[in-house]
Amino acid sequence: MTDWSPIFISMKTASLSIFITFFLGLIVAYGIVKMRNDSAKIVLDGIFTLPLVLPPTVVGFFLLYIFGVRGPIGRFFLDFFTVKIAFSWTATVIAAVVMSFPLMYRSARGAFEQVDSDLLDAGRTLGMSEWKIFWKVLFANALPGIISGGILAYARGLGEFGATAMLAGNIAGQTRTLPMAVYSEVAAGNMGEAFNFVVVIVIISFIVISIMDYFSIRKEKQWRY
Repeated sequence: MTDWSPIFISMKTASLSIFITFFLGLIVAYGIVKMRNDSAKIVLDGIFTLPLVLPPTVVGFFLLYIFGVRGPIGRFFLDFFTVKIAFSWTATVIAAVVMSFPLMYRSARGAFEQVDSDLLDAGRTLGMSEWKIFWKVLFANALPGIISGGILAYARGLGEFGATAMLAGNIAGQTRTLPMAVYSEVAAGNMGEAFNFVVVIVIISFIVISIMDYFSIRKEKQWRY
């Protein structure tokens, strides 16, 4: 009998991680776009994008070093709150956030940079506050690109494997996500069970791609008319 808990663990992990990643990506992207120091912008952009180009296991190693029981943050939470971060469901969320953040950040930044600066200046001449300019002008015009980035980030968090394996492990019913379940079933020789999980991942991925394409086509029509 197939254990479907990896589906619920993956969906729960991806849902919480995209909530965190979405707003964090917007804030960081906006801060980088507003930054005037080019050298600092290059350095920070490299740091924020690094998880996108590093092997996931390397990212997982750094996360384990930080959040493990001997790491600075992991030890702090264990000593003061008796909370163990590594090899828990929280660890799957942390891994998903770190690995999906670059996609959200770069998509949001690219969308912000494509908005005509004259629109922002027009808002200022009308007496709009920077807060209103951000939401009413910048965010509204960059929304298609932001949504596409959010969808990609969600899919990345849902399919995260390497960093999750390093930081959260492969504990059945707790940290075993869909990718981990596929790996476990194949390793155990249960190809039928692995196929069931693969079908679920393929269906979810296809839905994600379809939604992203919908917003891309909608964006093209807006530019055309």
